[in-house]
Order: sequence, then C-alpha cells, then structure tokens
Amino acid sequence: MVQCIEAPAATAIDGKRPEQSNCNLTTLDLDILNQRFDQASPQEILAWCLENIPQGLVQTTSFSLLPVTHMLYKELNHPVPVIFLDTLHLFPETLETAQKAKTLYDLDLHVYRAVGVDSQEAFAARYGETLWERDIDRFYELTKVEPLQRSLNELNVKAWITGRRRDQSKTRQNLPIFERDENGRLKVNPLANWTSKDVWTYTFNHNVPYNPLHDQGYTSIGDQPLTTPTAANEDERAGRWRDSEKTECGIHL
Repeated sequence: MVQCIEAPAATAIDGKRPEQSNCNLTTLDLDILNQRFDQASPQEILAWCLENIPQGLVQTTSFSLLPVTHMLYKELNHPVPVIFLDTLHLFPETLETAQKAKTLYDLDLHVYRAVGVDSQEAFAARYGETLWERDIDRFYELTKVEPLQRSLNELNVKAWITGRRRDQSKTRQNLPIFERDENGRLKVNPLANWTSKDVWTYTFNHNVPYNPLHDQGYTSIGDQPLTTPTAANEDERAGRWRDSEKTECGIHL
C-alpha cells in the first residue's frame, strides 16, 4: 500500500501547503501509484512529489522544452535543483536557451560535464577526434551517463523528474509515470500522458521559453553532430542518431 500523502495541485498552487512528509520511497508500490495518477495532470504529479519528497528531489533537463521547469518554478512556486548535462557538443542555441532560462527563473542550476574537460578541444585532445563515430557508447558514457550518476550522487538525489513522453517514439509508448532507475531512485515522468500538442499549447499559453531550433525543424535536440531535423511524418525523435538503430543515449534505459 502507498503510505504517502496525495497532495492536490490546487493546494500547492495557492501557496497553502499541508505539512510536508518524508516518503519512504523504497517501499512505494509503483503499480498503485501509477494507477492513482494515471489520469492526473502534470501539476498534480509534481505537487505529490513536492509534498512527499521534500529533500532529494531534482529535475533533469536538456533545455529543449521547459514546461516542467515552468510548472515547478512559476505555477507551484517550488524551485528544485535542475541538472543539466553539458556534453560540450551541444548546439549554441541549446546553451543560449539554458542561460535564458537560468536568468528568467533564477534556476538552481547544476551543470555537469565529462571529468577533466571543459571544451570540445579538451575533450578531443583527451579522447580523440569524433569519438561518437568510433564508439558512440563510450562517448555517451563519458558525456552523459557518468556525469548524470555523479550529479545524482553528489546532490544526494532520492527522486528525479524528466520531461519524457509516451508519444515521442515507439520505444517510449509504454512509459510509466513513476518508475525506478537502475540504482533504485524514483524516476518521475509527469508529462508521460501529454502529447506534443499539449506541450506546445502549454508553452505558448504560458510564454515558456524554448530552444529556437524547434523553429528550424528540429523536434528533438541532442548533440550537434548527432541531431538532424525531422520530416512531418516522422517520430519526434527520428532526428536523433539518424540511420542508426540507437534510440537512447544511455541515461534512460
């Protein structure tokens, strides 16, 4: 049985928050939790997280689309640490969006990179040119997988929030709202039920910043050498690792 508070989003938005409760995340029945929130709004899901995980809750973002950040920082008025993995191979537009969001929301931003390097040149000098062409799994282990695990450990994370959705690709069509990562941490996907249309409607209605590459045909934005625009009839993530069987970078397994 789920023993944690079910907090309505309206209470949190109005600023009248009930007493917070530390939830024993290791004993949560995720099947019951997912059933309970199956038709819930992202705000209700996030409000539950804020009430039941007052310590050790973070958000991860790639600074592509920012509805979750806006909900946390503006609607729910409850900033949480934001983890950003700078692979050193991102589009300039992505870095500009990150800076814009940091200023707009006064983000509690934590940027993580591959160990011992702070530029593309330093990365190439240490690991060789175009590592992603020779060993893409090694490239992502260095730039995303290890930095993410380091960030989760250093920030004492108990649960982390993502922006993943079921409609992004066939490999995500069964994405649960609540799951556990490989280390047993709670992983929350508040937008799981939302469609691309839902995201863009929210973005425009609330004047939420977004990566301008979306206006150039990029529907999913990752590393510059590994991302292309998509056609109208393609999955949202079809431009990632074009002509490859790869579907994930490694941080979402």
